Amino acid sequence: MPELTASDLPEKEQARPAAGKHLGWALVLICMAQLMVVLDSTIANIALPYIGSDLSIDASNLSWIVTGYALAFGGLLLLGGRLGDLYGRRRIFMVGVTVFAVASALGGIAQNEAMLLGSRGLQGLGAALASPTALALITTTFPAGPRRNRAFSVFAAMSGIGAAIGLVLGGWLTDLDPNWGWRLTFLINVPIGLAAAYFAPRLLPDTDHHAGTLDLPGAVLGTGGLLALVFGITRTSNLDPGTITATNPSGSTYGWGDPVAVTAMVLGVVALIAFVLTEARVRKPLMPLSIFASRARAVAFVSMMITPAAMFAMFFFLSLYVQNVMGYSPLRTGFAFLPFAVGMVFGATASSKLISKVDPRFLAGTGTILAGLALFGFSRLELGHESYWTDIVPFVVLMSIGMGLTFVPMTLVAVHGVRTQDAGIGSGVLNTMQQVGGALGLATLSAVASHFTTGKLGELVSSGSNPADPLTGLTAFADGATHAFIVGAFMIWTASLIIWALLNVKHTELAGDAPEGVHVG
Repeated sequence: MPELTASDLPEKEQARPAAGKHLGWALVLICMAQLMVVLDSTIANIALPYIGSDLSIDASNLSWIVTGYALAFGGLLLLGGRLGDLYGRRRIFMVGVTVFAVASALGGIAQNEAMLLGSRGLQGLGAALASPTALALITTTFPAGPRRNRAFSVFAAMSGIGAAIGLVLGGWLTDLDPNWGWRLTFLINVPIGLAAAYFAPRLLPDTDHHAGTLDLPGAVLGTGGLLALVFGITRTSNLDPGTITATNPSGSTYGWGDPVAVTAMVLGVVALIAFVLTEARVRKPLMPLSIFASRARAVAFVSMMITPAAMFAMFFFLSLYVQNVMGYSPLRTGFAFLPFAVGMVFGATASSKLISKVDPRFLAGTGTILAGLALFGFSRLELGHESYWTDIVPFVVLMSIGMGLTFVPMTLVAVHGVRTQDAGIGSGVLNTMQQVGGALGLATLSAVASHFTTGKLGELVSSGSNPADPLTGLTAFADGATHAFIVGAFMIWTASLIIWALLNVKHTELAGDAPEGVHVG
């Protein structure tokens, strides 16, 4: 990729920061929208049994309340990022949060299964429009250096703690009234989304509309490929709490051998290969392949695919463990993850201050080592001898600090050096990596857990244990979960090895202090 600096860009393509007095409020607006998008991935989880009862939704379809959102969100991110580049990021951001608010209202007043699932897909569309443009708006609103680093640290913290806050908020709202409280998990987004749309033109700078038409073949292949891939992956790990048993800890009713899932994944991979070949030939591609030309950026994309995969698996398996094995209520389980939010803020704040003095390789490399140690710590849980304060909290905090140290520098590396007119698609690729990685990681670790749970159950039964005894099932489940944590630890240590070995960008480049003509790409 040719060397390019901001001064080499035409004036209309350079970032135009907002007035200084508005920077703080602009960041609040962007991060509130991102928090809304992220926490919606988990806020409805605790309410699923109540939703199923109220709307008479079959247990096998309940999982689509969660995976339907993830499917639309992950599949449409590239399209959302490019639309922001072409037609103005502030405009697409406003459209995204408005669609999200309207979809949330529809979900809150849903009278049947079709209406609720349709609203979740529409929420995913709104999130796919808002999230990549929100990240790109930070790049174009905040000047390079400490201000942008702090903005990215807050954004990364919002992305990391959203899942934990979603569990707490979902449990609290549902507990208000089991019959209608679940509707508040959707309706709470309406005022936030509408407020974000209202204040966006007042607090965020407008961005240029760049010449070009939407690459329709690329849009069809890229979006279709991602939708098929995410669908196939999520189908193998059907996250329906009602189907979780000792022999099926993932809640999956399909698994990796399901022909529909396999067919969807194969079609998704084929479509994405065709997408890459198409993008290499068209003049105005949906995703310029030059965005992958930088080794540093490629490392950031790969590591930001593997790292969230392990983190999402931690949330899933640990929440099941403290409920199924330790006997926590759903609301108490949500509060059990609050230390994660505190540690995430600490880690993100520390990394935002250190990134101007320390190369991102050392920050992210250390962060991934710590996160892997946390997952390995969870694997040492002993059935019947667990203590929340000694066996859970220390490793939840260690995991969150590691994520904070990783997310900020890797996000900076991923978007640094991307041309202003491509900032949206750069952010879209980063978000896509996280979504697909999270789904793939969870499906993989669910398969690991299922394998070891089944093996342990067979071992216990052959030694004389009663398969109908709840203790037998819990013992088998605990064995599967702890093995999933071990595999997750090695996943994240793989990302750490990639970072230490291949990430060569200097902190001076991220701070905007690189010599003329030098940049990450």
